[in-house]
Amino acid sequence: MTIAVDFDGTIVEHRYPEIGEEIIFATDTLKALLRDGHTLILWSVREGQLLQDAVEWCRARGVEFYAVNKDYPGDDISNPDYSRKLKADIFIDDRNVGGLVDWGLIYQMISQGKTLQQVIEERVAKMSLDDYKPEKTRKRWWQR
Repeated sequence: MTIAVDFDGTIVEHRYPEIGEEIIFATDTLKALLRDGHTLILWSVREGQLLQDAVEWCRARGVEFYAVNKDYPGDDISNPDYSRKLKADIFIDDRNVGGLVDWGLIYQMISQGKTLQQVIEERVAKMSLDDYKPEKTRKRWWQR
């Protein structure tokens, strides 16, 4: 599966043009997706040296992208037929409707081929009301 991944706000916290702190488990999840045989494309608004810095930051943490801001490494952006619109199966971006879910859920959804709704419904179904124990509350003056 081809997966396009944003950088700022998705792999790292927003600090553009600086590189923010890594979002917890982002690179570990991306490395797991690579091990699972997925193709990763870095999909970022960054250009020039700022883009190269992001690529190097990921590479230093063991995440190698198949392509950067294009479908194939050899795409020629000067070609008049070139389109920056990527042909990916999945896009991981903090600007999704609902925002970015945690990377553990992202991995679970991709590896199991499930939607976020399916994952949540499964978790809710496993919950039991018998396991719920409300906290004891102290009596108020009017309850004494």
